[in-house]
Amino acid sequence: MPKLRPALLALSLVAGIASAASTQPPAQPPLTALTENSGGIMPPEQRRTHFDHAELHIAVDPAQQRIDATATLTFTANAATDVLLLDLDRNLPISAIELDGMPLPASAWSNPEGRLRVQLPHALSAGEKVSATVHYGGRPHVAKRAPWDGGFVWSHTADGQPWVGSAVEGEGCDLFWPCIDHPEGKPDLVDLYVTVPKPLVAPGNGVLVGVSEEGDKRTYHWRAKHPTTYAISINVGPYKELTGDYHSRYGNTIPLQYWYLPGHEQQAQGLFAEFPRMLEFFEAQIGPYPFGDEKMGVVETPYEGMEHQTINAYGNDYKKDGSGFDWLLQHEFSHEWFGNQMTNADWNDMWLHEAFATYMQPLYSQAINGDMGYYAWLDKLRLSLQNRYPVVSEHSETEAQVYDDAHGPGLDIYNKGALMLHSLRDLIGDQAFFASLRELVYGRPDPQPGNFQPHYQGTQDFVAIVNKAAGRDLSWFFNVYLYQPVLPKLDVQHQGDTLALHWQVPHDLPFPMPVEVQVDGKLHTLPMANGQGSLDNVPAHALVIVDPHSKLLRDLPQVTEYQQWRKQQAAKGKPKQDG
Repeated sequence: MPKLRPALLALSLVAGIASAASTQPPAQPPLTALTENSGGIMPPEQRRTHFDHAELHIAVDPAQQRIDATATLTFTANAATDVLLLDLDRNLPISAIELDGMPLPASAWSNPEGRLRVQLPHALSAGEKVSATVHYGGRPHVAKRAPWDGGFVWSHTADGQPWVGSAVEGEGCDLFWPCIDHPEGKPDLVDLYVTVPKPLVAPGNGVLVGVSEEGDKRTYHWRAKHPTTYAISINVGPYKELTGDYHSRYGNTIPLQYWYLPGHEQQAQGLFAEFPRMLEFFEAQIGPYPFGDEKMGVVETPYEGMEHQTINAYGNDYKKDGSGFDWLLQHEFSHEWFGNQMTNADWNDMWLHEAFATYMQPLYSQAINGDMGYYAWLDKLRLSLQNRYPVVSEHSETEAQVYDDAHGPGLDIYNKGALMLHSLRDLIGDQAFFASLRELVYGRPDPQPGNFQPHYQGTQDFVAIVNKAAGRDLSWFFNVYLYQPVLPKLDVQHQGDTLALHWQVPHDLPFPMPVEVQVDGKLHTLPMANGQGSLDNVPAHALVIVDPHSKLLRDLPQVTEYQQWRKQQAAKGKPKQDG
């Protein structure tokens, strides 16, 4: 089934796609179905342990397009268990495993399908710790078209120097390190040691602890707290660096770092100048930057982008689109709040990452360009909705199922979700709306640096947060927009001097969504109790505008006609023209 990757897909409709030529990947065996799919239901064996610490030593050999690695993983038993269950691509052969420093016989572990099962010599009781060291290596899976198809990208700069990046959101962390490949599989702490040939540089997640040198090799040691599993990344290149500090409204100072390729100095300085403005916006709109004690980091990559925690991948080629900001950088940076600080409990809740990150762009455009920028952005999103599958299903999902545009919600988790948030904001008001966002992101209403930790949230958590903030039960709103695919349709009938409105919703779901109607310049609000409302004294020739301020996400015939026309043009082989 076709796959879509990853957190920037929806935005391609407002900017071109950049790509960097990479070397022809070597022949590689296919991934197993288990490795290719990320998420789903976490096995009970994995829930019996808490992931305390990952110490990853990864030597990158760009010439051979391979890695040699050792991972020491520490767990605490949540419940009695006699097994460790991890995920690692079987195409990275394991040479040895030690448990608490003692070698295990090969008969004690197996990895036939990419799920590494380590039999413990003695069962652990709840609260006991165990440390497993896995020695492995080989050619990691090569991305055919990163970041939509995950893996490593082995590329070269314009002057022929190695340029390497990893992007594994779709397939998961098990493409290059032994992990728990599930949104809830975050380790508390990661120490990442990346060894590269001199003079290459290896930017990474979190804080740089140190750099050591041995012969013609150089090792970078990075430390990150609570990193999202797929957000741990490998970046290698002949980078130069821009640095600075941002003095936050919350009183803390945030390091700013951007690694860019030689020859891009002028463009890099322009992009780097956007960092403080973005931080100012997000901290004013949502709350404190979640990783202020680490850094706001960005690295230029040989693929378009990815929300790698504190080291966001950027490959938009410094494009300009008239908006006054770099859409890719802004979107990926949004994920530091919606994805890395607040992480979906299941891939089925992925709209919590993508819808909010997408909605941040019209909000940011409004902050820069006023209302025209806000509504222009929303209008582009509106033209792309599919409405074939619910944004949220009734069961646990894998990443591939969620992002599949043919058999799942696909881009609707971005665009429909963002437009739904626009309607929700107008329904409950700015105070309740932004209070709900803060509660979702930080788990508390009063975030300050140091008083919150990254955490997990699900769809029903957000519904409960909104209900509390709004002071009423709005489940009907989410049931219509999230749990069934078809948009509500507003039937408008003008008979005599009466204007009658009726919401038409599949399965006759309750939908008392208020509707504004402007009649000859005068605004009226119909509460639409039981999904119906009417307005009297509306002359036959009055100028009537339904929803004059575009608050409602609803079925619009002109949008359907436009989408059908685009399909017809595509079938004829004619280039599509955005409206």
